[in-house]
Amino acid sequence: MGMLGVALDPATVVVAVDPGKVMNRVWVSNGAGLLEEPISLPVARSGIAALEKLLAAHAGEQVIAIEATGSLHRAWVAELERRHPGAVRLFAPSETRAARTQLGSGRFKTDDRDCAALTYLARQGAGRRHSEEAAVEELRAAVRHRRGLVADRKKAQQWLHDQLNALCPGLSAPAGHGRSLPIETTTGQAVLACAVAFAGRAPAPRSLIARSPGRLTKTTAEYWTTRRRDCLGPPPDAVARAERLGRDLHRYRSLQADLAAIEDEIAVLLARTDGQVLTSLPGVAAQRAAAFAAHSLPIARFCDAEHLYSATGLAPARAVARDRVRHHHAGRTWRGVHLGWRSIPGTAVDP
Repeated sequence: MGMLGVALDPATVVVAVDPGKVMNRVWVSNGAGLLEEPISLPVARSGIAALEKLLAAHAGEQVIAIEATGSLHRAWVAELERRHPGAVRLFAPSETRAARTQLGSGRFKTDDRDCAALTYLARQGAGRRHSEEAAVEELRAAVRHRRGLVADRKKAQQWLHDQLNALCPGLSAPAGHGRSLPIETTTGQAVLACAVAFAGRAPAPRSLIARSPGRLTKTTAEYWTTRRRDCLGPPPDAVARAERLGRDLHRYRSLQADLAAIEDEIAVLLARTDGQVLTSLPGVAAQRAAAFAAHSLPIARFCDAEHLYSATGLAPARAVARDRVRHHHAGRTWRGVHLGWRSIPGTAVDP
């Protein structure tokens, strides 16, 4: 626990940093007040060097309070944690806003007011160590990267369907209640590969089986061969379309390989955090657990279960007016999975 949760000694030097895109606002103070005039330092080596000169002029224990705003704080946090291990404290924007309200400036946000709020919070011993959130930050970055890959895969699948339907009219779309063609499956990959190889002409069942990346039954191969023969013929520019489809198919397979690699990485990163316990819930695998844990950990940010549920949208919100208590419907659900507060380590408060 260290100094967290315990008020700091007045002699402790507190460095409050409000991150920005180009410049970071910095306050250096102790219990008696400001030790240096507030200064804006660039987000670069020169800024870190200038900050180190300021700190070198003031001996004693040091605490660095930084507001964790998106990705703006990451560069300085990583470097300062390397130079001053264990001295960096992270604060959520909501914590800074609440502190500004307590200081009487909740409606007016400036860099200096944020630095004052950060100093106020650090003096009280609040904040979270960066070293404790490093594993969660790595997991969060991997989850965000996977989300982007999934979005790209969805667009790629739609584009492959469109190209295949132009090269082999009506093949990828089911006729009536017919069988659809899932691009991501073994069957879909075999049909696409044959469409590229034969420029949209109907392949033989053995050609489908030979180009399948996995097991493809003879019955399934014959079904898609017959269905292709029932479709209209390829367009006049079928050869050029097939070449373009082949390049897009290669990109899609590379995307699938990237997804498999990042999912293996996420499983390893999840095991290093408290979010691993979520995989013990029925129907919750590593990817779903990581998606929830990446944006809810560390649990210490939430004072009770209701705040956690409200932040994630898993529970109805409450509005209290005089003697009435209104319950609003949840904005979203997490795949129908209900998380018990006691199922997450470090949560001793009952909901």
